[in-house]
Amino acid sequence: MQRRQFVIQASRAAALAAAPAFVLPARAQDAPGVSPKAVTIGCSAAMSGPLLGFGADIQLGAGAAFAQANARGGVHGRMLQLQMADDAYEPERTLANVRQIIGQGSALALLSCVGTPNNAAILPLIEEAGIPYVAPITGASSLRKNARHVFHVRASYTDEVQRLMQRLTGMGLKGIGVVYLDNGYGREMLQEATRALTALGTTPAAQVAVATDGKNLPQVLQAVAAARPSAVLLATAGTVSVGLVRGIKKQSPGVLMAALSVTLPSASLGQLGEDGSGLALSMIVPDPHRARLPLVRDYQSALRAQGHSDFSQGSLEAYVNARVLIEGLERAGKDPTPARLRAALAGIRNLDLGGYVVDYGSQAPYVGSRFLDLGVLGSNGRFIA
Repeated sequence: MQRRQFVIQASRAAALAAAPAFVLPARAQDAPGVSPKAVTIGCSAAMSGPLLGFGADIQLGAGAAFAQANARGGVHGRMLQLQMADDAYEPERTLANVRQIIGQGSALALLSCVGTPNNAAILPLIEEAGIPYVAPITGASSLRKNARHVFHVRASYTDEVQRLMQRLTGMGLKGIGVVYLDNGYGREMLQEATRALTALGTTPAAQVAVATDGKNLPQVLQAVAAARPSAVLLATAGTVSVGLVRGIKKQSPGVLMAALSVTLPSASLGQLGEDGSGLALSMIVPDPHRARLPLVRDYQSALRAQGHSDFSQGSLEAYVNARVLIEGLERAGKDPTPARLRAALAGIRNLDLGGYVVDYGSQAPYVGSRFLDLGVLGSNGRFIA
């Protein structure tokens, strides 16, 4: 009897091993990055190189949001983990990182990869693989087409540029120059600025390209000074922006400077110090230092719980992005798969995070927010208006 029982049990075990496709639970089959105790989210961002501040902001803001959720028991009992890979703002490295994440099946979804050229490189791969991707750190309209698996959160660069140009021309300023990063992001911003100014009855007084590593900065500053603009739009990003602001203030005193939300991550603002005073910036999230909104209070509480009080636009954006992803995971149910998460995100309507609303409408392209404000920096790096 014992012999027969052993044979039956062994036969059953062999049958199960021979046909795993029929017996494995859905989460083991279809849910990369999901274990019984954790959900892993992937991200490729600049943690070195000219945009290293963006990686730090993502680690801080998204990390705080994940920790906040984990302190409450996680999502459906699973802890959230953020898997970050450094790409130094090099598109080919971003592509390699994301290809590895997908190939290894190490993450259920992607969150906030940084840069316009970098996201342009990975979007075809994301659509082919069908991995949900929340909140690219880019507002480029060229990347907001009909991708079914990409869920943008921030307002577009088109909105930012138009708002800045309207404000500058509304102040009676004429002769507005554009200094732009010499890559796909900067060239698209130059086109956006030219269109916006043309619609307002004028054209750029100067169009000057700056290298991502700033190697031609002296020539750029000379060209700006020679053009003698009344204002300059900085369509740049990262560490090169620090040298630009300081150089323009020194060589072209009195010229008003306006910049996009990505021009100065928190690390660059810290480097500027008093030199940033008077710089106008577009804001795609609320002021992180003013706790008037429940969202900002939640964000500040989450950072303080991690031992941080260095609030910034960049880490608040990353916190918001992570909150949107967490909402999608909650709605995807206890056994999330890429398909279930994608459907859950697409179903988000009028999600109020505490004074900041995300709504993905009914079809792609999915763009959750049009929130946009303008601020002017004071000498302490905070907004005064």
